[in-house]
Amino acid sequence: MHSIFVITKLTIREASRRKILWAALILGLLFLIIYGLGFHFARLDLEKSMQLRSGMNIVLMHEMYNFLLLAGLYTVNFMIIAMSALVSIDTLSGEITSGTIQSLVTKPLQRWQIVIGKWLGFCFILTLYLLFMVGGTMGVVYATSGYIAPHSIQGLALLWLNGMLFLSLSLWGGSFLSTLTNGVVAFGLFGVTFVGGWMEQIGSFLENPVAVNIGILSSLIFPCEAVWRRTVYLMQSPLVTRLGVSFFSSSSVPSRLMILYAVIYAGILLIGAVRRFNRRDL
Repeated sequence: MHSIFVITKLTIREASRRKILWAALILGLLFLIIYGLGFHFARLDLEKSMQLRSGMNIVLMHEMYNFLLLAGLYTVNFMIIAMSALVSIDTLSGEITSGTIQSLVTKPLQRWQIVIGKWLGFCFILTLYLLFMVGGTMGVVYATSGYIAPHSIQGLALLWLNGMLFLSLSLWGGSFLSTLTNGVVAFGLFGVTFVGGWMEQIGSFLENPVAVNIGILSSLIFPCEAVWRRTVYLMQSPLVTRLGVSFFSSSSVPSRLMILYAVIYAGILLIGAVRRFNRRDL
């Protein structure tokens, strides 16, 4: 375990020196500032138009707060996915190409310890980034309006799972692909599941089973979009849940089994990264 923690510390230290991490933090802070200003002025306009004179108006205000919060988290989810992929995309393939990985392999370390140590290091960094972005978005909404979305903790956990999916994917790809190819695979899978998720939503709305099945198939190929839609389902307002459809969700809601599938999927990718890295000729 000591060897794994040493690799974890080295990974955190190395990542903290990279410009992409600081760029992500600065852009994240810029997003929170712009989002906070936008939410503040949107709230003022809503209060003026509704004047908060009846219970129904309060309900409608909360519906708008929920919509604006999910809109912010929609962007945050993409930023977390991009951060997960970009910060780790060359951690194995890049070091193999440059030859720096040989200095670690020649030490009394097993290869699986290197992979697990790097995964834990990036996991720590991405968890802090997730708390910063998601906590900042929810904090802006709460500080401005006092609104808290339902099942916020579960939603936070699912967004974390999405980040870990892409982290495991990038390590798996980096164990046998070049950095460029690894990036194409990661973002290509995201594009496939993104389009498939929207097809499933549209197919559910139009009651088209073919489109729904295509969306389900894309979620089985890579379940990131299904995890996001489950997050929306949990965090959307009770009224929208009863209606069964919104801009971010549909009546076709990913089940708990799909979330379990995503957890197993991430674990299999990590195990696959270890096995392929063990077999790779350095």
